[in-house]
Amino acid sequence: MQYRKDKDGNDISMLAYGCMRFTKNNGKIDMKKAEAEIMEAYNSGVNYYDTAYIYPGSETAIGEIFERNNIRDKIYIADKLPHYLIKSREGAEKIFNEMLKRLRTDHIDFFLMHMLTDMKSWQKMLDLGIGDWLKEKKASGKIRRIGFSYHGKTESFCELIDAFDWEFVMIQYNYLDEGSQAGRRGVEYAAAKGLPVMVMEPLRGGKLVNLLPESAKKLIAEYTPAELSFRWLWNQPEITTVLSGMNSVEMIRENCRVASEAEAGAFTEAEFELIEKVKAEINKSMKVGCTGCGYCMPCPKGVDIPGTFNAYNSYYSLSRSSAKKSYIQCTLFRHEPSSASLCVGCGKCEQHCPQGIEIRRQLKSAVKVLETPVYAAAKHGIRLLRLW
Repeated sequence: MQYRKDKDGNDISMLAYGCMRFTKNNGKIDMKKAEAEIMEAYNSGVNYYDTAYIYPGSETAIGEIFERNNIRDKIYIADKLPHYLIKSREGAEKIFNEMLKRLRTDHIDFFLMHMLTDMKSWQKMLDLGIGDWLKEKKASGKIRRIGFSYHGKTESFCELIDAFDWEFVMIQYNYLDEGSQAGRRGVEYAAAKGLPVMVMEPLRGGKLVNLLPESAKKLIAEYTPAELSFRWLWNQPEITTVLSGMNSVEMIRENCRVASEAEAGAFTEAEFELIEKVKAEINKSMKVGCTGCGYCMPCPKGVDIPGTFNAYNSYYSLSRSSAKKSYIQCTLFRHEPSSASLCVGCGKCEQHCPQGIEIRRQLKSAVKVLETPVYAAAKHGIRLLRLW
């Protein structure tokens, strides 16, 4: 295993364990299997384990495993506070204490505000006094580092970075999301501020492995799809660690092998060309030639145009269910929705699009497949419960 430094100079394993996808039997985590997998990762050098308050059973499972194997002080736990459920400082305190109890620990090493989407979602927390609450917890030693995980537009990501004394960030990032969500520009912005960048969804929830077109699989015959994706990420020195939701010993061993070999700056010109060819094969079934450059933004009505097209393309090229989920994340979990249906057809975006995309027409097409009755129900629920 190789390691990269966090802001305090500590060694963080380049491969991190995402603890959301443990195998379950009858709705309960298979503890024997989960323990074997976690200990395989630990013995291979993985020292960063990521969970969240809302991952069913995850905190309790890893807390028990770490305690039973006496390794709590030898690893880092990252956990996430669901800001969208917080209505007061007292509410945050209650959830935090429950997190500690589940984890069987007296502190959390990497503490994140879960899934911030824009400045308004963070301002809501500041108005409740959560910013001061976080600083108090850090001063007490119960939280060691403060960060946030993110799904949203690049511009909002950069604004959030400048809005608080964050110590690390977590983003969805992979070779298909290079121009969407926080994107490469966000990675570089965070790194320029001295913030470690933790990456989630390096394989798009497994879609860049299991749902690759056969033509793309043939192109990368000398690699595994996961290996190519990981090496593309670790080639970037700004990336501190990459999370993987590993649920087999074989997967852990393979990912650890790649993490022990990959180096920043080692990607060859031929490998960059290979990535572009793979993307081209995936894009053959895409509907819109959007690169996620963002020149069309900001939209006067707040439409997240790159986010919409990213989900719309994924609907046809990778997975309909994950595309709908991504669209809900990028358009509804925020103070002001950024749905494609908000478009009024002003055409301002098309004046700046270097790809010459008929944005207004394509947004209407995206609405037809993405803004379903389920989307409408999700929108109502999120507004009602104020989950942004």
